Amino acid sequence: MKTYKNLYPQIINFDNLHLAWRKAKRGKRYKPTVAAFQYHLDDELIQLQRDLQTQTWQPGGYRSFTVHEPKRRKISAAPFRDRVVHHALCRVIEPIYERKFIFDSYANRKDKGTHKALDRCTYYMRRYKYVLQCDIQQFFPAIDHDILKSILAKTIACQPTIDLCSKIIDSGAGILTAEYDMRYFPDDDLFAAERPRGLPIGNLTSQFWANVYMNELDQFVKHQLHCKAYVRYVDDFLLFADDKVTLHHWREAIMIFLQSLRLTIHENRAQPKPVTQGIPFLGFTVYPTHRRLKRSKGIAYRRHLKTLYRQYKAGEISREQGRASVMAWLGHVQHGDTYNLRRKLFREIIA
Repeated sequence: MKTYKNLYPQIINFDNLHLAWRKAKRGKRYKPTVAAFQYHLDDELIQLQRDLQTQTWQPGGYRSFTVHEPKRRKISAAPFRDRVVHHALCRVIEPIYERKFIFDSYANRKDKGTHKALDRCTYYMRRYKYVLQCDIQQFFPAIDHDILKSILAKTIACQPTIDLCSKIIDSGAGILTAEYDMRYFPDDDLFAAERPRGLPIGNLTSQFWANVYMNELDQFVKHQLHCKAYVRYVDDFLLFADDKVTLHHWREAIMIFLQSLRLTIHENRAQPKPVTQGIPFLGFTVYPTHRRLKRSKGIAYRRHLKTLYRQYKAGEISREQGRASVMAWLGHVQHGDTYNLRRKLFREIIA
């Protein structure tokens, strides 16, 4: 396996830090912490570079809040200065792992995304009779720090870079403890409950490391199980075959393999079924011939659209802001058979 050395000088290079700052501030330039950093930009970047050179940089505290989209999630935001470091790190090591990732991994990757994942799902549904859909239980809270570090160390042979990764990983310890229901695996002892685990949802590095972590499964499915039709988006993945026996065999093999990553799937939901029954995937129910927006998504957007309309009438948002929000949603749902739904929703608002 090829390893990469001397990455750290690239990470802490001033030009790389400057580009990382530009990425980190995108869409957030008017926030107070971002504006304050920008006001003293050269001084901030020089000090940040010095802290990284001397390896004295330490992550700051996270600011956490809860969202319900649609299920409850705890989102944790790192300080802006730390987010610059995250971008600087990912700018150097992400291209290395991109060459390792399989084609059919679609989350948080350039030129991928939800719509291409849906299209790939449809492509396989038209070629295979059955599907096995799996998802990981409490995925981000369950990611094991020691295992993640060992996976990174198999590729990165630059100790300062590994140390930087470890600092960021360790900074998330305990944030999602309350979100995790303890599970024990073969050969565990009572101290297994104390293993550091969990990546903050909201970090750029967490999204990237989730793909690094799950790439272990991707490689197993493609090269050990020899599954030709496989799609993964974060922790939700699909395997296609022409018979249920094969899918049952793959299901058992995946459950055993995931023990090495200290992960488990929702076993009751992971059952082979005909593709003609439809697959609930990324906000749609996908069929071989069409796809429909999930009912819960339509109901949620009806509420949101009414709120937007009230805000516009009250002068709380501009016409352009409301239009931008609506167009973004339309751009998404147009990837399904939603013409009648769209007509109905906007007719209700106008009425």
